Amino acid sequence: MLQINLLPIRQLKKRARAVRQLILMFLLFLLVLGLLAGVGVLQAQKIKGLQENIAALTKEKDSYTPTLNKITKLKKDKEELARKTDIINTLKANSSLTVRVLDEVANRVDNKRMWLESLQQQDASMRLSGVALDNQTVAQFMDSLKESAFVKEVTLTRSSQKVVSGRNLRSFELTCVVGQPAPADPSASGGN
Repeated sequence: MLQINLLPIRQLKKRARAVRQLILMFLLFLLVLGLLAGVGVLQAQKIKGLQENIAALTKEKDSYTPTLNKITKLKKDKEELARKTDIINTLKANSSLTVRVLDEVANRVDNKRMWLESLQQQDASMRLSGVALDNQTVAQFMDSLKESAFVKEVTLTRSSQKVVSGRNLRSFELTCVVGQPAPADPSASGGN
């Protein structure tokens, strides 16, 4: 007797294989989805940790803001004090400059051969006018002024003859540049 299998075995095997493959694909899909969910959870935790760290660092930075403001204010105050100190030192130097220049001029005038009629100082410029017995006395006075540490330049701006009490004398006018002497270089003072 002949048996005829009426059941489509090949088709059933193909279907069973297809169902297994679908189940396997579905399980693989679930596994990949689970892995992605796990990675997502880990990333979310890292993000949350980083955000907490950022918040803590921002709070710490904000706690330093008053100190930074104080430091900035102290720097501005220091600069202002330095500026005021420089102004005071300049005023002291300029006020003593006039006295020293007058002392230098007075010490260098030859009282027997000349006399000064006027002295005007404005900032670094000084104008002297006077009368001398001769041109040589005026030249010696100019050379003497040039030796002063406080007088930088001496220029004869006018010289003319002037009759005083029946004598022919030389009237003169000088302009000078005055200033504080340059500070001595400490390295030049021979520390050998």
